[in-house]
Amino acid sequence: MNFIVKGTFKAGQKWERFSKKITSPSKNNASEKANSLIGSEHGLRRNLVKIESVEEVKE
Repeated sequence: MNFIVKGTFKAGQKWERFSKKITSPSKNNASEKANSLIGSEHGLRRNLVKIESVEEVKE
C-alpha cells in the first residue's frame, strides 16, 4: 500500500513542513518509516519530527 505522510521537523529555529510518499504494509509502519527517513536525511532525533497525518493513497 502507498501512504502520504505529512508533518513538520525542526530545522534550526523554525519548523519546516514535509510530505512524503511511503510504500508500506500498514499505517503505523509508514509513520515509523517516514520518521526514520526524515531523521536520517536531516540528522534529527525522533522528538524533533512530528507526524501530523498518514493517508492511504488509492491508485
